[in-house]
Amino acid sequence: MSRAVIALGANLGDRGSTLRAAASAIAALPGVTPVASSREVESVAVTLDGRDETKPRYRNAVVVVDTDLEPQALLDALHGIEDEHGRTREVRWGDRTLDLDVVAIDDLVIDTATLTVPHPRAAERAFVLAPWVDADPAAVLPGAGSVAELLDTIGDDTERVDEPRLFDDATAQGAATVPATATRGVDPTRASRPGEHA
Repeated sequence: MSRAVIALGANLGDRGSTLRAAASAIAALPGVTPVASSREVESVAVTLDGRDETKPRYRNAVVVVDTDLEPQALLDALHGIEDEHGRTREVRWGDRTLDLDVVAIDDLVIDTATLTVPHPRAAERAFVLAPWVDADPAAVLPGAGSVAELLDTIGDDTERVDEPRLFDDATAQGAATVPATATRGVDPTRASRPGEHA
């Protein structure tokens, strides 16, 4: 069983409803047990050319799950959920109905044609770090350090959305008592090499 951190984002359509539906779909995947989740945050769209105030704003969140799925199988399942919500991939970092990224899986280091974990840009993105800290205040990004400290370093430019967490207490069974795996307090030097998405 592995502990996986998944970032959710959307800037088209009913963003909040989409994130909630996606979180429910993740929780319902065979081999996945929900552990914790964040509240939503809102931020300016980031494109290949940088921040773009003219684009629809993003809603973002993070969910933490335990899974016995292999990393690629988890990513494939997430792509299936994206597809169900009309995700298209014509423009890299373009507007999207739903974006699901695997941020970390235990302390694994994976780099294949389709998957890179830890996510190569997570440490630079407040819209990933802020909800991750909300979901798990003691979180560690393998190879980079404390998520809270990383967020302090880059600054938090997100805005909190006044909505409940994506997983309710019934969904995240025993979230407070499930022991943390390598995404909390790990020694990054123990990272094993057998991931790029978004």
